[in-house]
Amino acid sequence: MKLVRRQFLHLAGAAVATPALSSIARAQAYPARPVRIIVGYAAGSGLDVYARLVAQWLSAKLGQNFVVENRLGAGTNLAVETLVNAPADGYTLLMASAAQFTNATLYKNLSFDFIRDTVAVASVARGPFIIVVNPSFPAKTTAELIAYAKANPGKITFGSSGTGTLSHVAGELFKSMAGIAMVHVPYRGEPPAITNLIAGQLDMSFTTAAGASEFVRSGKLRALAVTSAQRLAAFPDVPAVAETLPGYDATPWAGICAPKGTPAAIVAKLNVTINAGLADPKLKAQFEKMGSPVAPMTPEQYGSAIVAQTDKWAKVIRAAHIELR
Repeated sequence: MKLVRRQFLHLAGAAVATPALSSIARAQAYPARPVRIIVGYAAGSGLDVYARLVAQWLSAKLGQNFVVENRLGAGTNLAVETLVNAPADGYTLLMASAAQFTNATLYKNLSFDFIRDTVAVASVARGPFIIVVNPSFPAKTTAELIAYAKANPGKITFGSSGTGTLSHVAGELFKSMAGIAMVHVPYRGEPPAITNLIAGQLDMSFTTAAGASEFVRSGKLRALAVTSAQRLAAFPDVPAVAETLPGYDATPWAGICAPKGTPAAIVAKLNVTINAGLADPKLKAQFEKMGSPVAPMTPEQYGSAIVAQTDKWAKVIRAAHIELR
């Protein structure tokens, strides 16, 4: 009987240990084949560049190709659908963007719940907007802009890359915190807004650092402020909005997510490898050159940030009565 009992305990212990060992073994073997990173934006866009930089690093460090796949449509929702419908095995990832924070409120009939159906893997970078104006615009600082808007209520136009995009919602948050009225002008993407701004058909715009930098440096546009909580290393002389409106922060956030249920050991392996890349001086400099400081985090920290950002922008969207038509 004692022998039988010992055999039973041995087998029971092995059964308990098997899942843990299996998980570790899967992580050690991962990746055993190419991995795709889904991007909901066009090739050459900021998010696409982020994804390709991360893919190059992961390919070099993990010995398998990480391939970027652009899936456009429905305001990045098609890309997210592709992710959540994929097997939770670590071979399909998403370069998530700020659209995931706003779409949860803007779209009423999504087939997924981003927070419920995905798992955060690694925060990558945060690239704030720059508030840019035509050089002929009278305000030269954030304080002067607010004063001018209060003296001319409803007369200032501000452009964005589309209704409900973070560049639009960032403007609504600015209006609310500054107590001013401005007219929103949505465009189909950032380039046409910049074109109209340079032509003097628009007063100001919330533009990505990557999109604005060339025109700011050439003098075709004037930068008033960055929308991050602190100044950007790429534009050290451009103040943060928060220096005039304490607490203001409207910064697009990019990171890697995977389908819910992806093994924790694989998530951890990706997180450690990506964070090592973000600490690499060469890769870090490539992000900073685009005006997008790296933002390494644990999966848990990034997951908490996704929840907090989704809640933050939901409140702004509802208060501003933003609806997609």
